[in-house]
Amino acid sequence: MAEEPEPIPNVNSASHLLSQARQLVPTALDKARAAAGFPGRWKYIISKLQRVSPCLSDLSSHPCFAKNALCKELLLSMTNTLVEAIELAGRCCSSEPLCLGKLQMQSGLDALSGELDLVLNDCALLVKTGVLGDADMSPILANSQTATPMHDSVHELLARLQIGHAEAKHRAVDRLLEVMMEDEKGVFAAFGRSSIGALIRLLSATSSKTREKTATMICLLTESGNCEKLLVLEGVLPPLIRLAESGSLFCREKSVVSLQRLSMAADTARSIVGHGGVPVLIEICQTGDSICQSAATGTLKNLSTVPEVRQTLVEEGLIRVMVDLLDSGIVLGSKEHAAECLQHLTASNDGLRRSVVSEGGVRSLLAYLDGPLPQESAVGALRNLMGSVATDSLVSLGVLPRLVHVLKDGSVGAQQAAASIICRLSNSSEMKKLIGEFGCVALLARMLDAKTNKAREVAAQAIAGLMSCPQNSRELKKDEKSVADLVRLLDSSPHNTAKKYAVSCLLSLSSSKRCKKLMNSCGAVGCLKTLADMDVTGAKKLLERLEKGKLKNLFIRR
Repeated sequence: MAEEPEPIPNVNSASHLLSQARQLVPTALDKARAAAGFPGRWKYIISKLQRVSPCLSDLSSHPCFAKNALCKELLLSMTNTLVEAIELAGRCCSSEPLCLGKLQMQSGLDALSGELDLVLNDCALLVKTGVLGDADMSPILANSQTATPMHDSVHELLARLQIGHAEAKHRAVDRLLEVMMEDEKGVFAAFGRSSIGALIRLLSATSSKTREKTATMICLLTESGNCEKLLVLEGVLPPLIRLAESGSLFCREKSVVSLQRLSMAADTARSIVGHGGVPVLIEICQTGDSICQSAATGTLKNLSTVPEVRQTLVEEGLIRVMVDLLDSGIVLGSKEHAAECLQHLTASNDGLRRSVVSEGGVRSLLAYLDGPLPQESAVGALRNLMGSVATDSLVSLGVLPRLVHVLKDGSVGAQQAAASIICRLSNSSEMKKLIGEFGCVALLARMLDAKTNKAREVAAQAIAGLMSCPQNSRELKKDEKSVADLVRLLDSSPHNTAKKYAVSCLLSLSSSKRCKKLMNSCGAVGCLKTLADMDVTGAKKLLERLEKGKLKNLFIRR
């Protein structure tokens, strides 16, 4: 019986490549030790070559070693690097004439050192990532027309971010973006600290395309809300700020959008300031396109929520830039962010309030309120500035028609802030009369049945402050619904903070028989008895008036 022929070894198998690499290591070491010239460089190369055998042992000891495409690719790179070392050392042997120039040889040795560093580092990372456990993985990107993203291993792709040459890493980012189209949550869930760090390092890649793809991936990660802390911990802020300053338009957009999302956390906002991000963001506000400008303004708005960095922001010229954006921002979003930023800056610092006023902030905020949907932030900023601007100046700048517009068309929050401003403006008989002439009483009365307790409270407070003007009192007496709404605000619940102002308003209306009758019919007496027992200011006096009227009516009927 004829003997069966021995199987032909698969030259592309991991086992064959491993054997080949192991055979080359002793030769490479002998040649390197015999090389003449450049002793420092060869000493470094020898130290790296001595690490190859232990590295190969670590790699081959994994049970899934022979089944993973990454192992074969790495072993092929290792083999090629060892062959290169043998050839280069042969040219430096003392027994042979130096056939390369000195500078060319230095360059070759430096390149060899870099290649050895790369393959050794890749080998260590490959063992640590755990990707060797993914058995029978087909080579990624080998045939992009037939491979589908869902057939690729996400863990393998994440490992490729950390190993190999720049072009391979670029292809890995590209493929990850494709996979995310199919399973975004799955990709985000697979990211760990090492892969996040590798991705961040690619923001500084020499290839502009790699930087752009990586910036896109970072932007998606920040928007997912899953990795913000890890991104910041791994050092994403400095490269994002650099790209925002000097990257391509695409990179700038993605970087600033990422910074906007990350800056929502107070600690990260402080870090952005500490890494010199403020002047970069301010420059983008002044020169960027609509997307960049809106994102940069949004980021600065987030930074302004942190009290301890506000002075730094102002010293970088933030107030002037925000005022300019209110006047001429490219998109509405930029103006809204600017108004919010000014609201934060003026929340508690008199010096910053004066700075906003001196930069023309009041006029710009009022002009911004002329829009069809006046926003709470601008009205809130105006409310913060009330103590820094004379009432006559506010009136001359047109504050009252803007407040009327807000009370008619603004959100509940904006209306609430407008009512608060009216409380502050009602500091003289002339102002109370002027406010009434603009129709504010009826508009404030509409807020008495608002959904939020705070809105009802500030509306009642503003009306109470206007009632000493007879004209305003007569205006309110005409509206039966307002009287009924005020009676409802006599509720004794501790959550109802409007009750004392409701008592004050109703007391002003109690001179009208019709209003007293309406109060009684709405059940005011029962509520007032409770409030009188609680010592609410004016409750006892109003109760006496209503009960006196009821008694008088009783005698008349008899």
